[in-house]
Amino acid sequence: MPLLSVTSSHLLLIDFQARLMPAIAGGAGVVAQAGKLLAGARIMGVARSFTEQIPAKLGHTIADLAAQKGEEVLAKSRFDACPETGLATRIAPGHRIVVAGCEAHVCVLQTVLGLLDAGREVVVVEDATGSRAPDNRAAALARMGRAGAEIVTTEMVLFEWLGGADHPAFREVIGLIK
Repeated sequence: MPLLSVTSSHLLLIDFQARLMPAIAGGAGVVAQAGKLLAGARIMGVARSFTEQIPAKLGHTIADLAAQKGEEVLAKSRFDACPETGLATRIAPGHRIVVAGCEAHVCVLQTVLGLLDAGREVVVVEDATGSRAPDNRAAALARMGRAGAEIVTTEMVLFEWLGGADHPAFREVIGLIK
């Protein structure tokens, strides 16, 4: 697979919701990594969107990761966001979808499998993806990898988006990592 590019990536943050996050194993770390991804995407102009699973019951995306003006939030009730929201066709053709979210073994897994089934290229950010139980997270990441998703880390994504120390946002993005 080629390196990720800011011009052909789309960051998808799945269900980082108020009532769900306290139950996620290592949730603070998952949120911190997702925050770095989101900040880097905003700095470098990477397209981005969010999903929320039944927001009336689970709350909206947590404040640390809340959508800003121009960022799409898709409410859903199905675990796979694709059929209900048209996600696979909403994201620009040719864009690789960089996914982070919760829970890895439910909504993230089913959405990733839906995107892969729709012929999309998917990259799952391991350290920005969580579940209530670590075993469920590990099994989901393994299954997504076997299904054809690339499994990466936050720093891998950010450094690939930068491409080199000559990127105009290099210092600002490095500040997110250190």
